[in-house]
Amino acid sequence: MIDFQQVLEKEQTLDPQNWEEMKDLAHQMVEDMFAYLQNIRSEPVWRKPSQSSKDSFTKSLPEKGEDIAQIYQDFKENILPFNKGNVHPRFWSWVQGTGSPFAMMAEMLAAGMNPNVTIGDHSAMYVEQQVINWCKQMLGYPNEASGILLSGGSMANITALVIARNAFDRKNIRQKGLKMMPSQLVMYASAETHSCMQKAAEVCGIGSEAVRQVRVNDDFQMDIVHLKELIAEDRKNGFAPFCIIGNVGTVNTGAIDPLDAILEVCQTENLWFHVDGAFGALAKLVPEYQVALRAIESADSVAFDLHKWMYMPYEVGCLLVKDKEIHRNAFALQPSYLLSHERGMAAGPDPITNYGMELSRGFKSLKVWMSFKEHGIEKFSSLIKQNIAQAFYLESLIKQEPLLELLAPVTMNIVCFRFNPKNLAESELFALNKEILMRLHEDGLAAPSYAILHGKYAIRMANTNHRSQKSDFDVLVRDVVRLGLSMR
Repeated sequence: MIDFQQVLEKEQTLDPQNWEEMKDLAHQMVEDMFAYLQNIRSEPVWRKPSQSSKDSFTKSLPEKGEDIAQIYQDFKENILPFNKGNVHPRFWSWVQGTGSPFAMMAEMLAAGMNPNVTIGDHSAMYVEQQVINWCKQMLGYPNEASGILLSGGSMANITALVIARNAFDRKNIRQKGLKMMPSQLVMYASAETHSCMQKAAEVCGIGSEAVRQVRVNDDFQMDIVHLKELIAEDRKNGFAPFCIIGNVGTVNTGAIDPLDAILEVCQTENLWFHVDGAFGALAKLVPEYQVALRAIESADSVAFDLHKWMYMPYEVGCLLVKDKEIHRNAFALQPSYLLSHERGMAAGPDPITNYGMELSRGFKSLKVWMSFKEHGIEKFSSLIKQNIAQAFYLESLIKQEPLLELLAPVTMNIVCFRFNPKNLAESELFALNKEILMRLHEDGLAAPSYAILHGKYAIRMANTNHRSQKSDFDVLVRDVVRLGLSMR
């Protein structure tokens, strides 16, 4: 038995015994992180973690506490120097944003407040509501629509698919499961759709075989003729089509599917129209993309990341759903310990847990709220346009350089290209460009990523970086050519 009297005579806390010492260290941390960000351009984009750094993470669980100054020194020696690099101006891998200094401070404030933002009557719930409403304004969704902040595009897309599945023909899938469906549900997405949609189908019990891959054209956009053929064939064979995914910015090339045509098919076939706009949906803030992305406003749901093209610190994604009732019906569940009250802490807005799976979640909306207020939406629109302009500038450099070859059309912020001296076999070009990419990373010069397009290895530049400048793309082209020539 626990000796309660002895324990209670020596009550403890995690608060510091010396607050001044902690504050001094906190001030040093802020100074160091601001210096790190301010001078990041002079650092390599990436450093491979040293063996001593990796060895430092093999120690046993600490039994006793250590000095906080020493812990911070360990951070500076073994963690900070080997950061992934996406805060650097020449980081263009995958589609990863850069964060900002003020948003970094917002994360500290959120952690200090430490609210659980799913239920209750407290300020964070209202901040979340306002951020969702701002997101609806950005994408032209009606005020009565609903939304939820999530960890990122994958969770937003999975959540959307659950809603679309549960809304199908208003069946009672939540209670009875998919076994009550008279036929297999099927959904449609282009061959360029992100792999998270396959995972979503698997998690939702639909199965990956029920994800119909629609062919793409030479511009990597969904082939609408093939889409209609697949739907007709499935209906003929007794399957139950329920959802079409439209891409706004495919993961490999940044292609935009023909959204107006997909919308028309969805309306004709009575199917849920979901837009995966992980990064590309926010190009809707740029006037030149309004027409191409107009159909987003008519979609049943749209997923996008604020940590990509809104440059927020990781992580925060968003899902908007046109029909709030359908959204709520997919998740709402209030056991006795979660009942809302008329007054007190258990009052307040409709619990966020009624719109998604999470019951525990942090105050991720604060960094968005503070950043939007700091810069205004016009600044973000200008930065997105700047990233697009930089991508087209890189395209022009590639076209001017005889040793470089463009491998896909540039539609937004992604450029896929390769070094091609015109005297190598395809297998040799594949190996050469892969080696060029790895050398770029290892030398800390730049961090594009890669894509395999029609069997060809592409160096892939995906630009959601507010720190990138025109000169950085000159450096990228120069170093790719230099490395390519050195390895011939």
